[in-house]
Amino acid sequence: MHVAFENAVRKAVSEVLSTAKGYIDFELHIGIERADTYTFHIHWETLEDHTVGFRESELFPEWRAIIGSYFAKPPIVGHWELKT
Repeated sequence: MHVAFENAVRKAVSEVLSTAKGYIDFELHIGIERADTYTFHIHWETLEDHTVGFRESELFPEWRAIIGSYFAKPPIVGHWELKT
């Protein structure tokens, strides 16, 4: 299922996520010790571009329709700030 999931994520990013206002880029990380675990790093111009602009838009259900069936449980979502 890894290949199917990763292909679905690529499709969801290219067809849906990348069209969202404020979207910058996306990274998919897979666990080394736990290969059944993935982390998405989605970079947005602002927090509100994600929490309001994307999550409350018609794009979010489209995004979830493509990848949601692969989730064993609802994903944990956190917001982070890059410090250099």
